[in-house]
Amino acid sequence: MTTPIILDELDRNGRVVPLAAPVAAALSETGLVEVRPELRGEWRILPAGKVGAVRIDDVQVQVVPKSRIGLSKLLFLLGYARDPGFRPENVSGVAEPDLWAALAESLARLAERATGGGVLQGYVTVEDSLRTVRGRIRIGDQIARRPGFLVPVEVTFDEFTVDIGENRILRTAIRRMLAVPRLADAPAARLAHLDGRLAEVSVLRRGAPIPVWHPSRLNERYVPALRLAELVLAHSSAEAGDGTVQVAGFVVDMAKVFEDFVGTALTESLRRFPGTTVLQYPDHLDQPTPGSKPGIPMYVDVVHTVNRRPRLVFDAKYKAESPGGRYPNADHYQMLAYATALAVPTAWLVYAGGGQPHSRAIRNTGIQVVEYPLNLRAEPVELLAQVDGLAERAWTEAGLVQSVA
Repeated sequence: MTTPIILDELDRNGRVVPLAAPVAAALSETGLVEVRPELRGEWRILPAGKVGAVRIDDVQVQVVPKSRIGLSKLLFLLGYARDPGFRPENVSGVAEPDLWAALAESLARLAERATGGGVLQGYVTVEDSLRTVRGRIRIGDQIARRPGFLVPVEVTFDEFTVDIGENRILRTAIRRMLAVPRLADAPAARLAHLDGRLAEVSVLRRGAPIPVWHPSRLNERYVPALRLAELVLAHSSAEAGDGTVQVAGFVVDMAKVFEDFVGTALTESLRRFPGTTVLQYPDHLDQPTPGSKPGIPMYVDVVHTVNRRPRLVFDAKYKAESPGGRYPNADHYQMLAYATALAVPTAWLVYAGGGQPHSRAIRNTGIQVVEYPLNLRAEPVELLAQVDGLAERAWTEAGLVQSVA
């Protein structure tokens, strides 16, 4: 395989490489990068606002997050945003350099641990047409489909089987990884063995909803593998392209990931205080005029209310500082509008980056905007501690200490 093309997500120059036209077209369609034609069959590859990896035949392109947080931390952010039960140990020991090899290794390791004691079984409800009665007869279907006939009989029954939602998720993720072109022999062999172990389990059709499952005593050993498998299914694709190339992609919108992580982590951290945390809090910037409704909607990333009154306002911004260490002015204008409309004295701009929090008092108002960076390169436990510190400081500075339950 050729050396992977690795780009930083903030790279504005990209790389110029020779590509066959079908490969360039398939690469562009993944959404990970922008592909521009150059001279003599060469193409300029530029980041397109997302991170991840795409493999097309022998060509692999990776776009790494601006802070180079590594795969294990990226998977933690993704997993925690979907489910706060996703723990750091679920992705510990992930090898970093090649995303596909790391994903395959992680999925194989967790799936082997999940199925090592035997494939999980459970009851599923089956509707079928049988020549003998089993379970309950569906009278309405029997009359509608076979009026006047006694057999076959439309029945519903519960069957104890391995073809349950948990195993379907796991096998489909394994199949998705096996479809990655030029996957290394060692992880491919392990995944193929796992696929054989789950041979009696149905594979989910592309686009089909992921089965709903809930952690329990019965599926406890499956939980880490299922959480990683769901991430693979949510963010990856593997297909035959236009028939001339094989395409596999794992593409992530980091701005959305960061926003979702901050919202979920703040919700969890603020549970220790009275009130309710609302994500994408809906309201209006303007007041209604006689005979009309408000016309300027706003959706604030995170609002914590006490007695139905907004008291804490947060907005997550996955952006880079300017060379002078400043953040975009538009973010402060936005937070000033939020704070004014919701009548809160402090608005919190949560950025992805290093450094210390910085407060900016807005002239001729009683409002301050606090720039609060979260260091995504920190270990997951430390990162969650940073969010706890943000929640604690916001609550304290709002003068709500005496209200803590």
